[in-house]
Amino acid sequence: MTAFIAAFAGFARPAALVATTLAATVVPAAADGILTAKYVLSVGGVEIGRANVVVQASDATFEIAATGKITGILRAVSSGKGTVASRGAMNAGKPAPQVFAVSTDTDGKAEGIRIGFVGTSVKELEVEPPPKPLPDRVEVTDAHKVNVIDPLSGAFVPMPGTGDMLVPAACNRTIAVFDGRQRFDIALTYLRTERVKAETGYEGPAVVCRVAYTPVAGHRPTRSTVKYLQANKDMFVWLVPMAGTRMMAPFRVSVATVIGTAVFEATSFDSNATSRTVPINARP
Repeated sequence: MTAFIAAFAGFARPAALVATTLAATVVPAAADGILTAKYVLSVGGVEIGRANVVVQASDATFEIAATGKITGILRAVSSGKGTVASRGAMNAGKPAPQVFAVSTDTDGKAEGIRIGFVGTSVKELEVEPPPKPLPDRVEVTDAHKVNVIDPLSGAFVPMPGTGDMLVPAACNRTIAVFDGRQRFDIALTYLRTERVKAETGYEGPAVVCRVAYTPVAGHRPTRSTVKYLQANKDMFVWLVPMAGTRMMAPFRVSVATVIGTAVFEATSFDSNATSRTVPINARP
């Protein structure tokens, strides 16, 4: 499940393919804001994990940190926890990550990824354990590490102008993502606008985007999971505004799977405008 945490940045391999990157439009952020949110991951209506997320953004910088763990009935057969974080600059309103890091521990098996960016290009990469060199795996080349964004940074969408943020333009885009192991594209298209409500915090409209996944490199084309995700027409993300900024954040992610619908949804979603610096404890 920690994959579901690496999660937020990569809402698991299915789901992070989803909420993963909702890249950016070129426009400066209007103010400073901080978001603290709690999410529950469920499959077929049964809880299997929880995550806590903190985001701080200004017109110059951003920091995002998330922690998560296996919960519910899955704890009877597995244990797991993880952290994921990203920080960087806001370049003309567009997130420009400098460091992205993931650390997970599932049933005593530790995994880690660290990416260093310069501009939109990967300049440093550490992956432990490294991907196995299998004959059917599509090789990730240097060309696949240019003009990309990490999945966590890309999950927060700056919106242009000063008008309404809850518009179809929040969705209609294609994002080039590199998560340390795979390079893939996420295409979003506007579906509808509807109201959502957290147990604590946000209640109001959300823009609903349909999500399509296209693998580019690092994947194994013959694997059934890859084929399933490529053909999956039932992947969606709900975006809501983050107070004090021109950024939108994922409120809910839904992905149809062969064992039921996986849903990653905010139970608490508190965002506030702020002019002071609020430190984030979990940093890459």
